[in-house]
Amino acid sequence: MSEAIRLEKLSKSYGKHRGVVDLDLEVHAGEVFGYLGPNGAGKTTTIRLLLDLIRPTSGRATIFGLDCQAQSIEAHRRVGYMPGELALYPKLTGEQTVRHFAALRGGVDMAWVRELAERLDFDLTRTARAYSSGNKRKLGLILALMSRPELLLLDEASGGLDPLVQQSFYQILVEMRAAGTTIFLSSHNLPEVERTCDRVAIIREGKLVAVEEINSLKAKALRRIEIQFDDHVPAEEFEGIPGVRDVQVTDRRLIFTVQGSLDSIFKAAAQHTVHNVISHEPSLEEVFLSFYAGEVQDAR
Repeated sequence: MSEAIRLEKLSKSYGKHRGVVDLDLEVHAGEVFGYLGPNGAGKTTTIRLLLDLIRPTSGRATIFGLDCQAQSIEAHRRVGYMPGELALYPKLTGEQTVRHFAALRGGVDMAWVRELAERLDFDLTRTARAYSSGNKRKLGLILALMSRPELLLLDEASGGLDPLVQQSFYQILVEMRAAGTTIFLSSHNLPEVERTCDRVAIIREGKLVAVEEINSLKAKALRRIEIQFDDHVPAEEFEGIPGVRDVQVTDRRLIFTVQGSLDSIFKAAAQHTVHNVISHEPSLEEVFLSFYAGEVQDAR
């Protein structure tokens, strides 16, 4: 499988302040990849290193095999970028802004631009100074999408969009992915990531702590299980099973949390007459928060 992005021991230090540390990451061509972490974790720093907007302290990054420093111009031709903080020329209209950046790229299909504007409910005729924050985000998306890039780098792209426009945005991503575009999506919106991404990386304090398919990541999280029996069951039959914790028996109900395989649990349960099983599957938000539980406790 070909690579769209590769990071090799990529680090960025801001003097006494930590940026990112020894990032090793591969993003496959054609996938939608989620990049998660709280403010200050290193998400935007990673994207700026990919775009050669800042230089790494050590390590290397490539886009489609092109070195992000030595071959940045060639790499930029294949990339669309939506920054977290978008700066616009206040006196230019939306269309003038598009044409300005299109000229720097050597031209784009304006029919596609107008289709994007219609689908995102965006008025190209107004000046940037008249746009709300949500409309500025729409213009930023159009600028990122207008060249139909091979790689989309989206930094909190859907922030400030109303729900209907978000749905249109997600559909556009589905269509671009189907056409072969690779999408690297940095986001705080966990339902968005869960809905759109194939794999996800979680970054904590500048270091990657997980890189997995979303379903695999959720499978490793704690699940809350309730098993209802026809008769009372002793708690000790389940307390020693690997991965099981917080076992409670109330009447004929067994409630516990578990991480990992359920095979041993069901084998133990099969020694009794089972009436019902209820599994509370973790959301991506619960998985994400589990990686930051230590920080939450420390903050207390």
